[in-house]
Amino acid sequence: MKKLLSLLVISGAVLGALFFLTSLPGNGVGGSPAPTINLRPASSVQQGIVVSIEYTLTDEAGKVIESNVGKEPLTYIHGAGQIVRGLEKELAGMKAGERKKIQVKPEEGYGLPDPKAVQEVLKDKIPAEAQQVGATLMTKAADGRALPMRIQEIREKTVVVDFNHPLAGKTLNFDVKVTDVKMPQ
Repeated sequence: MKKLLSLLVISGAVLGALFFLTSLPGNGVGGSPAPTINLRPASSVQQGIVVSIEYTLTDEAGKVIESNVGKEPLTYIHGAGQIVRGLEKELAGMKAGERKKIQVKPEEGYGLPDPKAVQEVLKDKIPAEAQQVGATLMTKAADGRALPMRIQEIREKTVVVDFNHPLAGKTLNFDVKVTDVKMPQ
């Protein structure tokens, strides 16, 4: 029953968000159309350029963490802080079709683990079915954004949770291919 109620609450929130978004002026639904941004080819990756990349991310042992090879490329605006700083820095100057192996140290990736991000919470604050070491749950930060937390340890009355990014403290190895570079007109 609790899961059904949670699902209904989430469904209601999603429907409310969709209603809100479709009622905004300028979204093309019942208002003026959204502005179109035209892109034209660019010579290389630089500030403000829309960049598409194909990548495989591995850990220090060579184990694949994530890859979009054969899938939709990752597209971002260079210099907008949308990808990890160390990767963005190394992509600067590359051209469409170029490939590069890039190693990103923790300080330029997801940072070093913060001991203050590991906290104890009362067991009754965590759903019983989720109380498993290694489980990742979502909570809300004070500013309302979604914040993942991993269960690190189960104690008698509390649960130890870790709010650090799962890749904090890790060296990231990217095999990257720039598939497209475009600049706004």
